[in-house]
This record gives sequence, C-alpha cells and structure tokens, in this order.
Amino acid sequence: MDVRLTSEQRQLRDAAAKLADALGPGSVQELSDDSRIARLEKAVDGTGWRSLRSDGASGVEVALVAEEFGRGLVDVPFLGPVLADELRRAGATVSAGDIEQQVATADLTRAMVDVPGTPAIEKLAGEDRDRFRALAVTTTTADLLGTARGAHALAVDYAKIREQYGKPIGSYQAVAHMLAEGRALIEGSISVLRHAAWGVDELEPAEAVRAANIAKVYCARTARAVCETAIQVHGGIGNTWECLAHVFLRRALTSTELFSVSLKEIDLGLS
Repeated sequence: MDVRLTSEQRQLRDAAAKLADALGPGSVQELSDDSRIARLEKAVDGTGWRSLRSDGASGVEVALVAEEFGRGLVDVPFLGPVLADELRRAGATVSAGDIEQQVATADLTRAMVDVPGTPAIEKLAGEDRDRFRALAVTTTTADLLGTARGAHALAVDYAKIREQYGKPIGSYQAVAHMLAEGRALIEGSISVLRHAAWGVDELEPAEAVRAANIAKVYCARTARAVCETAIQVHGGIGNTWECLAHVFLRRALTSTELFSVSLKEIDLGLS
C-alpha cells in the first residue's frame, strides 16, 4: 500500500478545502445565512463531487472530500448523495423519500430524514453490500477526522490570541500539552483512515469492512476527545452558543452514529 497521494488527489483535496474555507460557516450565526448556503449548494453541485464514484473515483478520493467538508463544517448534502450514487452504481433502487419529514438531531450542519420502506442496502448481494458498507463507514469516518481537524485548528487559533497574565494561553504547558495530544490523535487517525479508504477498493470486501470499522472506532474517539478539548481551551466562552466549538462536537457525535460501529464488531480487545 502506497499512502502517498497522487498529484490529482492533492488537487482534489485542495479544491475541496478551498471551497469549504470560502463558503463554510465561519460562525454560529452564519449557519442561518440562506444566501451563503445557496452559494455553497450551487458550488458543491457544480463540482460533480456527489457522483464521484460513478465518475470512477476511488474510496480515497471520496474520503478526501468528506474530510475537508467535515473540517469546514460544510452544511449542504454530500454524504447522502455520494452514498446514494454508490447504491445506484451497485444496482440498488434508491428512493428520495419524503424530505419534509426531518428527524431531530443534534447536528446543526446537516438535516436528517427518515426514509420509509426497506433500506436500499438490504437489496444488495453479499459482496456488494460489504463493499458499500466499507465505503459508507469510511466516508463517515473521514467526516469525523475532518471535524477533529477543524475543532483543533479553532482551539489552536484561540490559544494564540487569548491572553492570561499577559501571555497567550497557548504558552502555558497545561494548554499546550492538551493541544499536542489532540494533534497526535489526529495524526494517528489520518493513518488509520488512509488505510481504510484505500481498502474500500483494494481489499477483499470483508477485510475492507474490517478496516473501515477499526478506523471508525479510532477516529470517533479522537473526534470526541479533540472537540471536547477545544471547548475546554476556550474556557467559559467555550460553553456559550456563540462559540463554534460546540458545532464541531455536535457534528462529531452525529457522524459517530451514522453507520455506527462497536468494539465487539472489530474483536481486537481494544478498550
């Protein structure tokens, strides 16, 4: 396995990052900015990234976009459409459902719906179902990694400008060590996710699911720890509605539950 990204993959990642930085919400107030959301929706739709798999993209490439969208809190549909595209590619019939019947969720950046009837994934054959499961778990894991990166960057930026006793709080060991630990967790998550994303297409379906499950457990724990640290670094303001840190935590908690994985499923004695 070669973990290095190709030049095309780096360009895709950079393009997704640029779009997320330009049009993603920079504050809690911007979450309700309809004009911004409309521009973001138009931009994402114009990229064609929601049908990456039909266009021949690998699991790595889908994960790269999902990661950057998680980091930038992109609040228009991506995970749903890209997985629906994969189902259609595998020959399953996908129903749009009643989009007016939204499900209550903690996530402020994504709307959830309850689609009635038999899930399309259940209509797939064994190996096709496993391959789809691997992509779905890996993509939600990539969103978790991106969310962790975004929360960590938010905390680091705040630690550089917030002063106590005449010094930036980031200069104090207690804060610096928390942020360094978060960075180490993120680096580990990058490695385990890259393997899972590569495995979507390169491993046998059952092994691809296993790699995705391991990545999901690791990255879910990382995302929660990093997001909670971001809130703590912000101090009192971190517990207010206006601080963006809680939006990252909400997204992380939701992505953890999407195609959720338990320790029992990976059977490696992890704790």
